[in-house]
Amino acid sequence: MSFLSKKICLVHRPLSFLNQNSFQGTNSCTKLLAVRNYATKIKSGKVTKGVFKLGLAGLTVGAIMGTGYSIHQMNKPRAHIINEQTFISAVKEIPDIKPSRKIKILGDRSGLKLTLFQYQTCPFCCKVRAFLDYYGISYDIVEVDPVLRQSIKWSTYKKVPILVAKTEEGYQPLNDSTMIISTLASYLIDTKKDIPEIVKCFPFMEYVDENGSKKKDIMNKYFLMLSSQSPHLNEKENTEERNWRKWADDVLVHTLSPNVYRTKDEALQAFNWFSEVGEWEQNFPAWERNLIIYVGASAMWLIGKRLRKRHNLKQDVRESLYDECNKWIRAINAKGTKFMGGNQPNLADLAVYGVLSSIEGCIAFNDIISRTNIGKWYYPMKQAVTQHQGAAFI
Repeated sequence: MSFLSKKICLVHRPLSFLNQNSFQGTNSCTKLLAVRNYATKIKSGKVTKGVFKLGLAGLTVGAIMGTGYSIHQMNKPRAHIINEQTFISAVKEIPDIKPSRKIKILGDRSGLKLTLFQYQTCPFCCKVRAFLDYYGISYDIVEVDPVLRQSIKWSTYKKVPILVAKTEEGYQPLNDSTMIISTLASYLIDTKKDIPEIVKCFPFMEYVDENGSKKKDIMNKYFLMLSSQSPHLNEKENTEERNWRKWADDVLVHTLSPNVYRTKDEALQAFNWFSEVGEWEQNFPAWERNLIIYVGASAMWLIGKRLRKRHNLKQDVRESLYDECNKWIRAINAKGTKFMGGNQPNLADLAVYGVLSSIEGCIAFNDIISRTNIGKWYYPMKQAVTQHQGAAFI
């Protein structure tokens, strides 16, 4: 199997040190006093010219070498990789957790048995559901309490989404929305490989970033793992698709929270909508539901303000959201096609649609529909997803 891999490259710029090889000074003039023990003394109070020059030269060399060594140490490449690569391990069993609901799609030919641990309105979870729904794949949903998170205690990965695929040997967890989608897309296109085999193409790497913070990321997660014989678009289209998927994760998604939680009222309205679409009344006790709504809304209103600064959004965060929606629409218009993928959505379309669908019931969504042209792409995408139009390609 051939596939593209990312490499972490350490760039070392060697430093050249300024060396001073020779220093010249005059011999000091001293008066020698002959004494009985033949000791030699330098007359008190006199600092000779030669001694001064020699001392100055020593200080100069020390300063140059010390400064050079310090700069060398600061520029010396760090050992960014601090752990060996690891993979998401398969498990024999997972806790028997009753699904919050089951999505059964007639005509599902994928052969997959999947359980999605999620928050209903998490944009990354919405991305995964958009993919599954578009391709007509059935799956169970476990709605995770975003405060207590009891239903994912079994997992070493403490974020959502987590997608668990049943295999012959047990269960294969998949973590991170982008890796989940790339794994499933690879499986659907190239059925010669099973899910656990494809998972090994996406190693976790732990590293230290430029700020000295420990980070962990999944390598290759924007790439499809296909056999060399599997035809799938061309390299230019593949690159464009990957770039827009990355834009959805790194740029578009970060405009959402500051907009959804822009004011206290908007934050509370958003959480009440989350409760409605997530069926929190059925899935959680009343006290737990109220805790999530009121504590969550207050916390996210405060966090949203910090996120605006962190992601360099405009003072009026709506303008940043409008800008990104317009950027997406301009790119599609430039292609002259219905979707970024042409006549049919590609993985970039599904990613952007999934992200935006997470706020469909919020005030911010109504504003982007009225203030941008995103609706002319969004609603055909919604139709393609809800009608499972991608099932025809499996």
